[in-house]
Amino acid sequence: MSERPSQALAEATQGANGGRRMLVLGLDCATPQLVFDAWRMDLPNISRLMDEGAWGRMNSTIPAITVPAWTAMMTGRDPGELGFYGFRNRADYSYDRMTIANASAVEHPRIWDLLSQKGGRVGVLGVPQTFPVRPVNGQMVSCFLTPSAKSEYTYPHELRDEIAGWLGEEFLVDVPNFRSDDKDRILRDIYRLADHHFDVAQHLLERDRYDFFMMVDMGVDRIHHAFWKYMASDHPKYEPNHRFERAIHDYYVHVDGRVGQLLELVDDETIVVVVSDHGARTMAGGICINEWLINEGYLVLKDRPTDVTALEDCEIDWSRTRAWASGGYYGRLFMNVRGREPEGVIDPLDYEAERDELVARLATITDPDGAPIGTVGHKPEELYREVRKIAPDLIIYFGNLKWRSVGSVGFESIWTFENDTGPDEANHAQEGIFVYNDPRNPQHGRDLGTVEIYDIGPTLLTALGQDVPEGLRGKAIEW
Repeated sequence: MSERPSQALAEATQGANGGRRMLVLGLDCATPQLVFDAWRMDLPNISRLMDEGAWGRMNSTIPAITVPAWTAMMTGRDPGELGFYGFRNRADYSYDRMTIANASAVEHPRIWDLLSQKGGRVGVLGVPQTFPVRPVNGQMVSCFLTPSAKSEYTYPHELRDEIAGWLGEEFLVDVPNFRSDDKDRILRDIYRLADHHFDVAQHLLERDRYDFFMMVDMGVDRIHHAFWKYMASDHPKYEPNHRFERAIHDYYVHVDGRVGQLLELVDDETIVVVVSDHGARTMAGGICINEWLINEGYLVLKDRPTDVTALEDCEIDWSRTRAWASGGYYGRLFMNVRGREPEGVIDPLDYEAERDELVARLATITDPDGAPIGTVGHKPEELYREVRKIAPDLIIYFGNLKWRSVGSVGFESIWTFENDTGPDEANHAQEGIFVYNDPRNPQHGRDLGTVEIYDIGPTLLTALGQDVPEGLRGKAIEW
């Protein structure tokens, strides 16, 4: 399957796709206020695609996070239908069993699966939730969930050795420990990560002709989390004229240059898409959600720690606990329901009233100065068409993601300005970017306004002349 398709298959594929080919360039966390506004003139390749095509802000999934957003985009299914609500999900209704949502959790076909089934030639590189790899009609190089380049991270297997030969060193699957104070090392690794992925993309595009090729650069996300405070004057830790003040800008410029190099390898008929899964924004600080639950009487510890401690390392009195939560860029709150959790205390008949009360009380959380921050507790069944497997009872956005959720306990208040999992200077934002350039159907810089993440999959399939599976949440954008 690593060989080129036969001439007959190639002709059949061309017929099935209407002769169309597509290059999708994913920039994880690329944010519209930088790409479309502040730095548009500094990004000539993406800017040209915008000027000739169409572009708009992209409303992401709730939660706006890498997993599940990329898979929602590529399947047209929402997180509830997919059955995972972030990287880590409850395996069952016990208190401590969690699973990682890797490729094995994805049960719906993604665009490259649908094309492969019809004989389309596909290349997939670095797209989140592609580890462990699965067979495709073409090549796959898995994502940052790959344990290391010593893993079976390619399909076919022999591609791994080819990549090592191309690079002359071990392929970097992600930036190691990107939440640390060693900013110089992190910056070097971010560039090395991008160059490894773009170099591999170039080698693949130079030797093969794909009906659909997609790669995702994770470096944009990593540089936001590591360097945002040096750039953003509204950040509480902003330092004017810091030596890293232009680090994010310069990286965007570098990525735009690498995008330009890939554009030279596709023909003038190829549809080009540049897209992110969500955006980024300044993070004011963290809301210590479990500290808040303790203070409000929902969570009871047998011994309250005096040092910052992960909740899983504490002894919880489940007989008196009604709710607990996990941290991250958004909050996940779980309720201790009788007959559902092992030591549940909330009567199922009181569940909805208790949940409504939590939503109302969460909305009253303020900043340290007493000003409301606008916290919203989302009920999964109100967000999704279906709720599969085990969703959080509430998905919490603190101040429209201006504040992150901190799950550890042992703080002196519910507010913190230090992340409990290492330095992190930005939070995610709900809106990402979408740029669409079809040389056969120029849009002359059309501003799409805001598109939905669920519309992207149907749009790409339609552009490739493919039938859109029934039951998808989104619909194709009309050109």
